[in-house]
Amino acid sequence: MATGKGIGKIIAASSVGTLIEWYDFYIFGSLSTIIAQKFFPDINPTAALLSTLATFAAGFIVRPFGALFFGRIGDIIGRKYTFLLTLMLMGGSTFLIGCIPSYDTIGWWAPLLVLILRLLQGLALGGEYGGAATYVAEHSPAHRRGFFTSWIQTTATLGLFVSLGVILMIRRIVGIEEFTYGNGWRYPFLLSIILVVVSVFIRMKMDESPLFAKLKKEGKTSSNPLKESFGKKENFKMVLLALFGATMGQGVIWYTSQFYAQHFILTKCLVEYEQANSIILIGLLLATPFFIVFGSLSDKWGRKGIMMTGMLLGVLFYQPIFSQLYKIADYSTKTEVIQPPGNVSPVQAGNISFIHYSDGSSLKNTILPNSNSPKREVILTESGKWQMIGLVAVMVLFVTMVYGPIAAFLVELFPTRIRYTSMSLPYHIGNGVFGGLVPFIATLITTLPGANHLSGLWYPIGVASLSFIIGMLYLSNRKMNTSND
Repeated sequence: MATGKGIGKIIAASSVGTLIEWYDFYIFGSLSTIIAQKFFPDINPTAALLSTLATFAAGFIVRPFGALFFGRIGDIIGRKYTFLLTLMLMGGSTFLIGCIPSYDTIGWWAPLLVLILRLLQGLALGGEYGGAATYVAEHSPAHRRGFFTSWIQTTATLGLFVSLGVILMIRRIVGIEEFTYGNGWRYPFLLSIILVVVSVFIRMKMDESPLFAKLKKEGKTSSNPLKESFGKKENFKMVLLALFGATMGQGVIWYTSQFYAQHFILTKCLVEYEQANSIILIGLLLATPFFIVFGSLSDKWGRKGIMMTGMLLGVLFYQPIFSQLYKIADYSTKTEVIQPPGNVSPVQAGNISFIHYSDGSSLKNTILPNSNSPKREVILTESGKWQMIGLVAVMVLFVTMVYGPIAAFLVELFPTRIRYTSMSLPYHIGNGVFGGLVPFIATLITTLPGANHLSGLWYPIGVASLSFIIGMLYLSNRKMNTSND
């Protein structure tokens, strides 16, 4: 039985590697607008961005296959060596994306190579999370499992946080021009190889999970985890219930509140790049501790109630929150400041011009190379910036409610001998397919005739509503289950 001895070191070692994998996975999405320019024809910017988002989504779609492949290895060979392999695969793929020549240099080979490496990233992540969550859970005492596994849950948000932080730091060091139009954007990808080497060194010193080690010593490990997980009616029923009653809704809440929110602020609200990402960064920082809070509370109150509340809040408040985000930045409703006689309005500065508004915000117009129309960016006031930060933090709070307890919830559904495989599949379908497709599907919906900037939200709202109904009807609110240990 797990006692929790040395759990701090175990959490740290597991979390560092998982955080780096999320960092690797999300720098692609965080740089999607630049990647669209580099790896796709620039004839139609919207089509190029959709192609990039589709490539980004492809990494999510293959995550369930990674869950099956690596989950099987993890249930046969062990947790430790499996997520060592996924870490190296992820790090290598990320590094190579930073090495691929642009579309102008090698033509269609560029997007093809990016797609292949993105698929490898998705396969690696499909095997990483289940291993890390299972490994920590199997070292944790049952009555504190929600608390200890919630530390792993912070890594997805912290991975996005670190990716944005590194991007902003490198952007400032090399300059906006070099980062956007030169090779500066490659450095966050190339940097990952150093992080991976450090993490592999740390993980090599880890011991195998005590519960799995005991099973292996007794000769009770599964010889065919896939058949046991999905061929037995009772277990397959739990896989489906975990998917449709929990992870499907949790996935769309996660990606809407964090990733689509970032995309919306950049592409719909048109907030200036650095200001937009600082809004997301601070919002993430403010809300991230609540992963631990809700994970710990789930040990006392049960997993179901907290997760279902987070889903319901997203369903009810996404429309008004995103509407308010748009309203804060909407320059069409603002009053332009009239310049004194003798001045030129807008204020000119080379290929950049500014229009100033009475509330203190500005509209920055930049004439891009080989473009007839200017790039427009809204620069918010401090008040407007903090209003957006508050709204983002509230949405991330929804994420902490659905995501904080989910690892403990999934671990407790399945027996140790097939746990890696069984929990990984519903998690990665819910997050990788339903959640990962949020930016692409939501953006696509906004391009349809009659759609507006908020129309894309109907996809996550619809999915979360369905998952909430199924979860409320069929999920148990048991606090813990030690019988599967």
